[in-house]
Amino acid sequence: MSDMTMNRRDVVITGIGIASSLGEGVEVHAAALAAGGPPTVDTESFKPYPVHPLLALELDRQIPKKSDQRQMEPWQRLGVYAAGLALDSAGIKEDAEAKSALQVIVAAGGGERDHAVDSAILTGLRGANEPGTYLNEHLMGDLRPTLFLAQLSNLLAGNIAIVHGVTGPSRTFMGEEQAGVDAIRTAHARIASGQSDLMLVGGAYNAERRDMLLLFELGGYLRQGSFAPVFAREEAPGLITGSAGAFLVLESAERAAARGAKVYAKLSHAGATRSRRAPGTVESALAGLVGGFGPLGADALAISAATGCAGITAEEANALAKAAPSAKRIAAGDLVGHGVEAAFPVSVALAAIALSAGQAKQAVVTGAGHWRGEGAAHLVQA
Repeated sequence: MSDMTMNRRDVVITGIGIASSLGEGVEVHAAALAAGGPPTVDTESFKPYPVHPLLALELDRQIPKKSDQRQMEPWQRLGVYAAGLALDSAGIKEDAEAKSALQVIVAAGGGERDHAVDSAILTGLRGANEPGTYLNEHLMGDLRPTLFLAQLSNLLAGNIAIVHGVTGPSRTFMGEEQAGVDAIRTAHARIASGQSDLMLVGGAYNAERRDMLLLFELGGYLRQGSFAPVFAREEAPGLITGSAGAFLVLESAERAAARGAKVYAKLSHAGATRSRRAPGTVESALAGLVGGFGPLGADALAISAATGCAGITAEEANALAKAAPSAKRIAAGDLVGHGVEAAFPVSVALAAIALSAGQAKQAVVTGAGHWRGEGAAHLVQA
């Protein structure tokens, strides 16, 4: 499904907040885009699975209260931090009127597990005379009630509101990579159709989680061993996840012009679809989305949120090669790893950063989820 029938007003990006294994901010990521990396990869902490670990943040800069920091899980702290960077970048961090009009859309996953409790329960379960009774008792007695509250996915939006004083409405999307695609698509469509003038949209992902690595490994998605570029993983295919957070301030062009805001890029289109994942369907789905953006010139940049998983990654590469044969192609995963829910917002942020730095005049962003969902966006230089 695409927004193209709704695209009546220009939508511009006036704020970018991004933090990853490379560091934080626009300049760091612009330099990495220009140089092609190098990526930061940890092959030891979660061996045999490589990950792109988050570069340590000075949390006090965006989350001043230690009590706020303590009650958040790592992915929430990362998201709140990136959202603060975006508000600073847009120049509305201290603008109460703007923050009351600001609508928030977050792409979020589930909460993080208490690994110590999980390990103790599983260990005790092996020798329990009545495993069912043992499991029920310890799940009820050992897990903190606040753990369940902290796991609520919409708490990222809630914490953004609390920490940054954003009083407008919010919504949260779940559903792996497609959550990030639909967050961007919906935010763009709301502004393009006149339903909103100002949106904060993005997501965050903590890759340094044994529970998520276990889930991806059980599905056969993870790469083992050393790092390899996203489009060169056919011999040992799979995800290399990365801790990353990205938020964008989207604004109607009229509103941005009226307040004299700096514009990083124009977000001209954003679309989403879902193929049946038979051979060739990912390529067809992405080709259909990108084809709707119109001709892409020789100066185009293609930024891919591809996973590195076998089959679909090759199809994504084929779709880009046909739609933009002369475009420079960059896999976001080669720089920061795959951020699941945050993967598409991160890739759109990277595209906007590249355009604002003069590295291209237009950019197309694509992404196929590791097992479902496809999305694409088109950006042009402001």
